[in-house]
Amino acid sequence: MIEVAVTGASGRMGSKIIKTILQQEDMKLVAAIEAPNTPYANKDVGEVIGIGTLGVEITPADELYQVLEDIKPDVLVDFTIANAAVETIKTAADNGVNLVVGTTGFSEEQLKWINRIIDENKIKAVIAPNMAVGVNVFFKIIKDLAPILADYDVEIIEAHHKHKKDAPSGTAVRAYEIIAQQLGRDTSKTGVYGREGPVGARTVNEIGIHAVRGGDIVGDHTVLFAGEGERLEITHRASSRQSFVTGVIKAIRYVITAPEGKISDMGDVLGLK
Repeated sequence: MIEVAVTGASGRMGSKIIKTILQQEDMKLVAAIEAPNTPYANKDVGEVIGIGTLGVEITPADELYQVLEDIKPDVLVDFTIANAAVETIKTAADNGVNLVVGTTGFSEEQLKWINRIIDENKIKAVIAPNMAVGVNVFFKIIKDLAPILADYDVEIIEAHHKHKKDAPSGTAVRAYEIIAQQLGRDTSKTGVYGREGPVGARTVNEIGIHAVRGGDIVGDHTVLFAGEGERLEITHRASSRQSFVTGVIKAIRYVITAPEGKISDMGDVLGLK
């Protein structure tokens, strides 16, 4: 039985993850974490998310170290915000708890620090900007296409709900990194984040990245390869957050036997590499 702790337990993703964990025969929810000063502290997480008593109380994040030390879960799942997730990752690593992280918006410095913490503590981790199975097939497709369409202009367009706090999305950033790497371009120089005013003609090497925010859009991502007289568009649309949760469940099972001291991604989980 895989014992799982979930942060952001009462949120949109956290509650879906918990509900899906409860449906798995090989998984057990053992801890539910929320932000410090949460009004749900010490309340049963099942009652908070509307599925009845589960016998697992919500713990504020400032008590996470003690909870992990006492319960010793196999895996901690984090879908929160970058700054909070950094602290959660350190606390989990210090307690030898494996990680599945879908939080986005990490800075380059934060990612370097996360890599070091996971390596030093020799824990297992899956960290991915998007855990939907279809999105990771999307990543594989654009990776294969980029060298074939190397002389085409590339634009990345993403759309999300109006409450999303970071832009562009982690998925769009990852798509950009994949394409730039395949084309041998420097990610610090070739990205153009939206356009306004007299920007001049499009340069040969630039890759456009554009963020749309509105309504309740779960997550749309398109990579447009534009050539002379034709264009090819590869699009993934998420109609429900359950698509992300399905990937999380796969990642939880994978991380138990993942390599120690390194970060795996959903390409590893799904065998796409």
